[in-house]
Amino acid sequence: MENEAQRTASAGVEQWVHDRITAAWNLLTRRPVSLYAASVLRIGYGLLYLIFLLREFPHRDEIWGPASPWTPALAHQLFEQTGWNSVLALSDSRVYFDLCYALALVASALFMLGWRTRVTSVLFAVVVTSFHARAIFMTDGGDNLVLLMALYLPLTACGRRWSLDARGHRLKAARAGDAAERAGGLLAREFRDARTSLTTVVHNCGMFLIAAQVCFLYGSAGLYKVQGASWGSGTALHYVLNLELFRPWPALSHFVDEHTLVVAVAGYMTVLLQVAFPFVLFGRLKYPVLIMLLGMHTGIAVLMGLPLFSGAMIVADAVFLPDRFYTLVPRLCRRAAQRTDRRRTATGRAARLGAVPAQSGPGSALGSIRRVAFSAERKDSPAKRHDQGTGH
Repeated sequence: MENEAQRTASAGVEQWVHDRITAAWNLLTRRPVSLYAASVLRIGYGLLYLIFLLREFPHRDEIWGPASPWTPALAHQLFEQTGWNSVLALSDSRVYFDLCYALALVASALFMLGWRTRVTSVLFAVVVTSFHARAIFMTDGGDNLVLLMALYLPLTACGRRWSLDARGHRLKAARAGDAAERAGGLLAREFRDARTSLTTVVHNCGMFLIAAQVCFLYGSAGLYKVQGASWGSGTALHYVLNLELFRPWPALSHFVDEHTLVVAVAGYMTVLLQVAFPFVLFGRLKYPVLIMLLGMHTGIAVLMGLPLFSGAMIVADAVFLPDRFYTLVPRLCRRAAQRTDRRRTATGRAARLGAVPAQSGPGSALGSIRRVAFSAERKDSPAKRHDQGTGH
């Protein structure tokens, strides 16, 4: 009897493990996950790097060009030590550098718009890697996460939603019609199915890498802060707010630093959110956590003057929002817009129905004549009654 119970329990465990493995395999191979999140990452990082390049356009020569303090010779020495390389260091010509800069702007814009995404995603990764490797010590470090995401995004199908590629596929399908079927024999269909499965697996693995990278970043940053005495005493943000290098708005930094309790609570909440972030990704608890992280990164961008870093982190957090969130938000916006239009229409109709006639026009003149006649009749009424009483 006891052996029978053990065999039953063992069979139940084996079935549970088999079901979990089957579910994980189906999740990995059946359909691509988080297509809208991948598109948000593409749009976000393409736009962010495009703005970054446009912002630094007047200073491009001092940061990456031949006149940079980090000279091409120093860059070559670093390449030999680290293995990094950059197309910007292939030549010292100013014309060549300007052509590379123009190519970077075009590649960032096309990647953001989702035009030939398979090609432009690789080109965008080459651009970001080259600019980062050319002058690794000349930026504020906010482009480190952009570099990692640029290397991961070519693995994903980030052009299937909200892109020019997706619009082109929709137009092509509409022209072909619903009755059109793919031609080819059994071998061609099997090849297409294998290609679809491979693309799905690579995309899902790429999204998993991005999510794991963000979790590792938050977790390591939180654990590193826990080891520091200034974070444990709640005074870390006080010192940050008083560093001249990170005070773009000294008056605002001084105003925030005056509220000691708020600064201490913000420091403790920062550590708590970063340490607990990998453990709250499932369920509805992640939504308030993501909102608080959004506020934290916005504060870093404003108070510390690190918009590139904050923007990169805010875009990275979007990978944890499901596709139903991205489809629900536009629907709610459309409903709100329709509701507003109906209210405006109803208000305008009510105003037209209950409007007072204008002060000019035939209707207004007729009303004035009636009011004058009524006033004259009231003034003459006592005399008429007197004449009737005396018989005149």
